[in-house]
Amino acid sequence: MSELAVQLHDNNRRLDAIDRKILTVLQEDASLSVAEIGDRVGLSSTPCWKRIQRLEADGVILRRVALVDQNKIGLGISVFVSVESADHSEAWLRKFADAVSAMPEVMEFYRMAGDVDYMLRVVVADMQAYDVFYKKLISAVPLKNVTSRFAMEKIKSVTALPVPAA
Repeated sequence: MSELAVQLHDNNRRLDAIDRKILTVLQEDASLSVAEIGDRVGLSSTPCWKRIQRLEADGVILRRVALVDQNKIGLGISVFVSVESADHSEAWLRKFADAVSAMPEVMEFYRMAGDVDYMLRVVVADMQAYDVFYKKLISAVPLKNVTSRFAMEKIKSVTALPVPAA
């Protein structure tokens, strides 16, 4: 069962077509007023606001944020860092996860299946900043292997999830 289906099942609620439209609209522009969102999904303000509040309370909407262009704030390098560990204990993972989670350069952090154990997406200003980050990473906990892949060009980057049909 998908994570969304499990979450909806756990909350004993289903996303109907209007909830899905609200999620699609909010993912495109969360700065819209409730009245504007309601107009786009065919609801008046109060029922639209109540649905948004329920979606937030149910944890479907996690938060609303502003998206910032990393290049325009001087963070021009994106690096995908794969990490292999010789230690797979819970204590090691907790220490590693705490250390990596505290590093502001890390935008995403995943535990992987396959030939690498962890994958990080890191943004930094330049190569010198990456070197500082790298040294901080390798000093946090013992690591077996760290491989860095530098993005040459961003071809597609979206934040809006494709809201599945009912």
